[in-house]
Amino acid sequence: MIIITGAAGFIGSCLVQKLNDEGFYDLVLVDDFSNENKNKNFEGKRYSKQVEREAFSEWLRENHLHVQFVFHIGARTDTTEMDRELLNRLNLDYTKTIWNICTEFGLPLVYASSAATYGLGEQGYEDDESKIPMLKPLNPYGDSKNDFDIWVLEQEKKPYFWAGLKFFNVYGPNEYHKGRMASVIFHTFNQIKKTGAMKLFKSHNPEFKDGEQMRDFVYIKDVVNVLYFLMHHRKDSGIYNLGTGKARTFLDLATQTFHAMDTPVSISFVPTPEDIREKYQYFTEASMEKLRSIGYSLDFYSLEAGVEDYVKNYLVPNSYL
Repeated sequence: MIIITGAAGFIGSCLVQKLNDEGFYDLVLVDDFSNENKNKNFEGKRYSKQVEREAFSEWLRENHLHVQFVFHIGARTDTTEMDRELLNRLNLDYTKTIWNICTEFGLPLVYASSAATYGLGEQGYEDDESKIPMLKPLNPYGDSKNDFDIWVLEQEKKPYFWAGLKFFNVYGPNEYHKGRMASVIFHTFNQIKKTGAMKLFKSHNPEFKDGEQMRDFVYIKDVVNVLYFLMHHRKDSGIYNLGTGKARTFLDLATQTFHAMDTPVSISFVPTPEDIREKYQYFTEASMEKLRSIGYSLDFYSLEAGVEDYVKNYLVPNSYL
């Protein structure tokens, strides 16, 4: 059996599809399955069992002999969440429990970290584990992810294989349920469809012009390819970046969405909301040498190719991966 936590969510459900495509059907889906909109993400997919998130740790202890691999993708991912107690419970303590069980029973584990751990990038964007204790995330979500990475590196006992993945700006199908936290491409598509135009955030940083804020946008199909690679690789444990290695502007992203929709480009700018303005990342770019050094060799989607595939094959027909 292969475990996927967060299996009703964006990345988790796309991983389920990837595993199905590769012939893996003995999958255990773990999540809070009370959200009907999220549950649409795994409709039609093949799996063995659903386990509720709160019951999972006990279930894993009882069934560890049948488990071949654990993907812990589930988390509270809202970067505007200010309830540190909630984030510590769901992102930190829960993940520690899974880690300890995997260590106890010799189960390989891949877990989701985040590029939010890098904050303003004062230490750069290299996945150098010696720098992780010095990182300064900009919000409680980033803190919860970085706190776990720090804790992992302090542990004497570890699973025989483990990897933490710092996801950068992931976009693609199955994010319909994410609301404000969905990708800018998703919001751009819907704004264009509704109004024929797109409003991007103004820059409040003199080093960046409006719309030229830059992020490392990585397509979900690349993300699940890396996850699949690690499931078979099972060596070179550590914390890795998962982006494309190439930052692009929000203007590039929005413009390409217009092109994919065969719609004239019409972009204006609005002030960045005050609740995120002071903690806004103006630049992220994953250093990808570390993942490449262990043998990952597939090319990543360009922004143009990823946006076109997402828009034409998923957003326009309102379909799922």
